[in-house]
Amino acid sequence: PQLVSNINACQAVADAVRTTLGPRGMDKLVAAGPKATISNDGATIMKLLEIAHPAAKTLVDISMSQDASVGDGTTSVVLLAAEILTKLKPLVEEGISPTRMIQTVRKTGKMAVDKVAALAVVPNQ
Repeated sequence: PQLVSNINACQAVADAVRTTLGPRGMDKLVAAGPKATISNDGATIMKLLEIAHPAAKTLVDISMSQDASVGDGTTSVVLLAAEILTKLKPLVEEGISPTRMIQTVRKTGKMAVDKVAALAVVPNQ
């Protein structure tokens, strides 16, 4: 039940920024006391959200890390992480071991990276 609660909290955070993604992304109004901010930047919105749930704060940390290292992709990384958790939720509810799920996610991630590397085209110099 605690793991499902954590996943639900992460889904709520992802839903807050989901509609800001893409060329038709919508602006969000975030009111923090007397100050209001309108933005469609995922990093800005994630910084302004006052999140108390520890698991959901992890998504904010992921977003800040992405912003610090690359400067872009903050919304995408949050949505990707939340989507992975959404896909794992039924397995958690079935009682599958979290350790086994982590092993599978890591293996799948490695397979995806290997496939992208195999498809990569080196430009002519």
